Amino acid sequence: MSLRAGDPAEIGGYPLEARLGSGGMGTVFLARTSSGRPVAIKLIHQHFAGDDEFRIRFRQEVAAARRVSGAFTAAVVDAAPEAEQPWMATTYIEGHTLAQRIAANGPLNGPELRKLAIGLAEALRDIHRVGVVHRDLKPSNVVLSPEGPRVIDFGISRAADQQTLTMTGRVIGTPPFMSPEQLQAPRGVGPRSDVFSLGTLLVYAATGHGPFDADSPYLTAYQVVHEEPSLGAVPEALRTVVESCLDKDPTGRPSADELLVLLRDLSADLGGTDTDGVGAGRTRDMITQHDFVAPATPAPADPANAPADASAGPGTGSAGTAIG
Repeated sequence: MSLRAGDPAEIGGYPLEARLGSGGMGTVFLARTSSGRPVAIKLIHQHFAGDDEFRIRFRQEVAAARRVSGAFTAAVVDAAPEAEQPWMATTYIEGHTLAQRIAANGPLNGPELRKLAIGLAEALRDIHRVGVVHRDLKPSNVVLSPEGPRVIDFGISRAADQQTLTMTGRVIGTPPFMSPEQLQAPRGVGPRSDVFSLGTLLVYAATGHGPFDADSPYLTAYQVVHEEPSLGAVPEALRTVVESCLDKDPTGRPSADELLVLLRDLSADLGGTDTDGVGAGRTRDMITQHDFVAPATPAPADPANAPADASAGPGTGSAGTAIG
């Protein structure tokens, strides 16, 4: 996507070449280092620059991304969280996001699905080993690079030794891929929350729809907290592993290390089609709701009394970007 009128020509000395996408937190551009290496630069929206609470959140994102830079994430190249308009540059990862891949070609199966599952478990293992919780694992934050899946965008992540920031008591995330505890008590979210999100993501990858689909984010949130997941279309070999990830109780879920062992034992013969008639398009629409902000208790006691609709800011996921 070419640059638009009003886009800067350079950021932090990096000449910009193209606009990769835009989300709730900022716009991501393709740029080059002096040696010619491509980087993705996330420029925070101007209206957030004067928000002290947001600046704390962005500093946490930069710190978390620096801690987890490795084979399964996008390494931080440079950052200026204190700049007049904050920005962060990461290595550019070439490839489509998982959301784009499913939208274009449908669900994954066989060796491709197994490779994705193992690669994401490896990514979580490395993220958790350095004491970081991602908190927003979803299809638009997974890039399918030639070397394997990469996890991007640590916009709402936190390190275990940092104070949890929930933007003045509100929960931030993407309901179809959030854990029950993230919706109910975000200050207590730990690594097993990411494992739950990985379970929902694997269901989406295998079937084209999520395990808690509903017509609005609030109804989805209610089902995540109170209802059993819909796993009928998940390949049987993968279903048992996914069920353990989707336990409502975090202590009942495997750790990333335990999950990796379970996934390595799976046969590469994993089928997977959308057999229950639920269209993948509905979930694809839902996963573009970046930075969904809901009250700390988003689900009503009775789903019949839930609002018919909820406002959530749209976003655009792009390959190789970190969009929040």
